Amino acid sequence: MAVILVADDDPVSHRMLEYMLGRLGHTVLRAMNGKEALDQLDAAPADLLILDLAMPVMDGVTALRKLRADARFTNLPVIMLTASGLERDARTARAEGASEFLTKPFRSQELVEKLDSLLAH
Repeated sequence: MAVILVADDDPVSHRMLEYMLGRLGHTVLRAMNGKEALDQLDAAPADLLILDLAMPVMDGVTALRKLRADARFTNLPVIMLTASGLERDARTARAEGASEFLTKPFRSQELVEKLDSLLAH
């Protein structure tokens, strides 16, 4: 199965995603902000990144912008998460290179469908 890096500053979101992804057989790595996520990707590859939009130190959009500027990560699938649900957030995330976008709270089936689609390519 896949190695999935989850970058989110909310411990509850981390536990929920770790549980859901673990039940699917994936290995889950954790980062508390965008900078930690980039540092972890530098150290060890992941097959997919789940990136929260609003985080301290480095937000998800800034991290995504830096990620896409690095040739090693231009094709890394990224699912952007947000609690805001604003359409402009989804547009911004997609413009910066997000593969998919989910609004919290999301249905587990919705996440599974996006994961399956992104990991199949």
